[in-house]
Amino acid sequence: MNCADRLVAIFGSQAEVARQFRLDRAVVNNWVKSGYVPARWAMEVEQATGGQIAAVEVLNEATTRKPLRMKSRPDGGSLFESLTGIDTMNEFAPAKRISSFHPPQRTLLGPGPSEITPRVMAAMSLPAIGYLDPIFVGMMEELKGLLRYTFQTKNPLTFPISGPGSVGMEFCFVNMVAPGDKVIVCRNGVFGGRMIENVERAGGVPIVVEDAWGEPIDPQKLEDALKKNPDVRLVSFVHAETSTGVQSDAKTLIDIAHRHDALTIMDAVTSLAGTPVLVDEWHADAVYSASQKCLSCTPGLSPVTISERVVESVKLRKDKIHSWFMDMNLLLGYWGETTRTYHHTAPTNSLYALHEALVILKEEGIENSWARHMRNHLALKAGLEAMGLKFLVKEGAGLPQMNAVLIPETVQAREAEVRKTLLNEFNLEIGAGLGPLAGKIWRIGLMGYSCKPENVMLCLSALGSVLSDMGLPVHVGEAEGAAHNAYAALHAKAAQAKKKKAA
Repeated sequence: MNCADRLVAIFGSQAEVARQFRLDRAVVNNWVKSGYVPARWAMEVEQATGGQIAAVEVLNEATTRKPLRMKSRPDGGSLFESLTGIDTMNEFAPAKRISSFHPPQRTLLGPGPSEITPRVMAAMSLPAIGYLDPIFVGMMEELKGLLRYTFQTKNPLTFPISGPGSVGMEFCFVNMVAPGDKVIVCRNGVFGGRMIENVERAGGVPIVVEDAWGEPIDPQKLEDALKKNPDVRLVSFVHAETSTGVQSDAKTLIDIAHRHDALTIMDAVTSLAGTPVLVDEWHADAVYSASQKCLSCTPGLSPVTISERVVESVKLRKDKIHSWFMDMNLLLGYWGETTRTYHHTAPTNSLYALHEALVILKEEGIENSWARHMRNHLALKAGLEAMGLKFLVKEGAGLPQMNAVLIPETVQAREAEVRKTLLNEFNLEIGAGLGPLAGKIWRIGLMGYSCKPENVMLCLSALGSVLSDMGLPVHVGEAEGAAHNAYAALHAKAAQAKKKKAA
């Protein structure tokens, strides 16, 4: 029995252990899930148990279990040894003996990926079948229908591209930008900058509308840029900027672009399934996302939805699309509704996983998913503010699934140490700031399967503990109490609304 289980046995329950150590129960649950008590608690454990669990036992176990790397068979037991028993005879063999990889169990509260639902993990282990097998083709059609529900659209061309969100971005630009085209790119963070790169590589001319990092895109600036450049026929922007946690008014930006006869490309990598993405209602032209954020699927797929107006414009291009793999005309033959034409070997098991992730989302209901992300965000926000921490993005413009938290000045020089301690002691990952915000913010993600109350409470308790050790005036229990109060208020409000609706 490991030290974490022994603590529960001694005190009778995880809740009682939490009370003894003045921690939230989520932290104790994390110890039990990880199978050890972090070394920093060794002395407290010995004192609290009256010596029943010695500090040295906690230290030894923590050292052994972290990081967790397990070998599938003992040294000298490889099935692939040479006849002489020496596997180093081949000059290309790695100098270091490599065994099966077993990653540790982490709580992922960074900018992505999010934790993967067990049902999705199980789907990835299903038997592979041919990418033109009639059964697989039928699953592809279901995937398209589920993605239309997720994007809230009836666009026929709605499908997952084989590649991460960056490939979805490049797919849109390489098909919609011809050499010499002027393209307005709205930049208010890292990923607006990547859009500029894509325009340039497609041979286009980017016209940049700049806003401060952490500020939403200013619609008036876009209006002014379009008036100044009447020959622009494409506008691109990031709906949910992952680098800052800010959300821009997509509907307004699209309306402005359309008034000036321009198409739009929208990045919904972090927003899809976490906050409303209403493709048909907003009349969005091209939207791309990613599988590993609020969909809680394995990384490596980029769902896209393309309006029929864009499809027709791409078909009318006189030049060749500058990418064979991402040529929309070729992919139409593979993902279209007519007879399938071979294009590439689809990542079958990843597509199984996305199918299951979307089934789970449909079972929950897209509106309920949006509400869950907001509910857990408000609880996290209440707890962080109780610690005295502030948010980068102003009220009303922030993403519930990506929280950019300003780092106190007294801790900024040690911010990497905070993240390292959270990872090593609590198996908890949060993200660092990027670009001009490096060392100034932490990015705390509440996305998909990671977006749940136990993760909120673990984050608050763990971060509060680390900051308290660094000398900040964080009082144990205050942040957790504020979060619990937020949950209670939200539940009471929901109950009143339900009662009023029933009446």
